[in-house]
This record gives sequence, C-alpha cells and structure tokens, in this order.
Amino acid sequence: MDLAQFEKEIATKTFLKGQLYSSDDLEMYKNLHSAIAPLQAAQLHAFPNTVRYFSLIQKLEPARKLGLEQLTFDYSTFPKPVRVADAPKEKKPKKDAAPVNKEAPAGTSKAGAEGAAAKKEGKKDKPKKEKAPPAPPAPVLPPSPSMIDLRVGKIVKVEKHPDADSLYVEQIDLGTETRTVVSGLVKYVPIEEMQDKMVVAICNLKPASMRGIKSFAMVLCATSSDGKDGGVEFVNPPEGSAPGDRIFFEGYEDTKPEEQLNPKKKVFETIQPGFRTLDTLEACWINPETSKPHLIKTSKGICKAGKFANATLS
Repeated sequence: MDLAQFEKEIATKTFLKGQLYSSDDLEMYKNLHSAIAPLQAAQLHAFPNTVRYFSLIQKLEPARKLGLEQLTFDYSTFPKPVRVADAPKEKKPKKDAAPVNKEAPAGTSKAGAEGAAAKKEGKKDKPKKEKAPPAPPAPVLPPSPSMIDLRVGKIVKVEKHPDADSLYVEQIDLGTETRTVVSGLVKYVPIEEMQDKMVVAICNLKPASMRGIKSFAMVLCATSSDGKDGGVEFVNPPEGSAPGDRIFFEGYEDTKPEEQLNPKKKVFETIQPGFRTLDTLEACWINPETSKPHLIKTSKGICKAGKFANATLS
C-alpha cells in the first residue's frame, strides 16, 4: 500500500466519504493495519494524518469486531508542528529630500542666515524616538471541544419542511431565545415524538440555508454503530434540565465557547469524530491523543442516548 499517497489524500478528511463513517473506512482500516503494524515509531512520524485516521477508525465498533490487534501510538514522540512566521515586508527607501540652498537668499542678513542654520543644526542633533516593537500575534489555539456552544433546548413547534420530505422545521426554545432549526430526521423520528422533546442543541455553528429555510442551530443525535440503517435517536439532556441550561465537556467546565465557530478553521469538523456514546449510553468526546472520554454533561447530570451504545454523535 502506498502510505505516502494516502497521507496526502486523508490530510483534509475525517472519513473517506464526507463526515460519516462508511464500509469503505472499514476496508481501508484492514489495509492500513497490515501496512502500519510492522513500522517503527520513527517511521510513523512521516504519516501523521494516516495515524490520526487509523486511530479514529480502530476505536469504532465495526473495526473492533474484526478482532485485529489494537495498535497504540506515542503521540508525544511525534514532531510538533512549527509555525513559520511571515517574511517581513521590505521597506521602500525614502525619497531624497530636496537640496537645501546653503546660501542665504537675497535680502537676508548674515546674522539671520546663521540663526536659521543653527536651528537646523539643533533639529539634527535631537535623537530620534525609537518605535515600540509591534505586539506579538495572538497565539493560534488548536480546536478544542470547549469552543462548541451546547445548550439544552425544547422543541415547542415542529412541522414538515414544505419543499423537502426528509426534513423537519422546528422552533426550539433555548431559554433566552427561540431559534428555527431544520433537521433531517423524518425517516428516523415520528413527528409526534418531536413535539415538546428536550434536546441538546449546538448553537454556534454558522447558520445554513436548507432548501430555502435558514437553520440557526443543530440538534445532537446518536447514530447506531451499524450506520443510519440501524437508526438515529436524540441525545437526551439529564432529568430536570430546562431550556437554556449550559452543557459542557468534563474537564472543560471553566472555558467559554466561541460566539460563532469560524467555518474556515473547521473546529466542529475536527472535534465531532470524537463524539461517542459509551457502553453506558453516556455521551462523551474521546480525546484522540489520549483516548480519554470527556463526558457531555450539565450541572444536573450526564447527557445520554436512549438505546444506542458505541454510537457516533452528530
């Protein structure tokens, strides 16, 4: 297998086909396993994107069922990315000043000319003020789950999208406001189960138009480990939750989310592949570097799926 070629192909992708796992990923996992397993740690340093992709796939339930050896990687030995500063702009040379006539103009006394010359000399002797060095650029923070704004919401109204059979249009109460949200759940959740449902809403994605109706949030759902054919269900806030309750990731309680995620930085696309449910149905984000789960919770408890363990969340 050409690992160098695959390294280039997977550099900007989470899965082989978009943002959802497919059977192609399972086949690729089997091919990569035989190619990566014999390599030494130093050799793996040339394929960081491949290792990142492989680590994600081998944690998924379909891959674990294959019974292949779980490979471990010491990420601390991988070279740290080096930020290259922009080259300084070349300063244009200043235009030469117009020549000064040393001789005093007609009608000017010698004393006056000498006084003017003395003033000019005095100006030349003054030391130039040094410009303060420019402020260092703000550090570029890597994507973190704490950047994602999760809140408890309540669906107060729901109807079918007038122009799309697979979409619902919901009005979701988020405590301080009500937002219009469009969700592709018609095939998976009956409309009567949508009404008055308490949900987990992702509130700082860039609004997106879906078949002519703008959606201002996204509802977090669990997809069966067998894929969408196995079913999709809501992630449920803990009992006693109220619209607007803040939802956070365990270990990131004190960090405020971004006002709005910058689509160019792909924060959600980077973090979302780690969204999972555990065997206990508890929702979490699994850190790909440490494999440690960080539970998704509120002050009242942990968010859970209804029945799907080891499910992906999106």
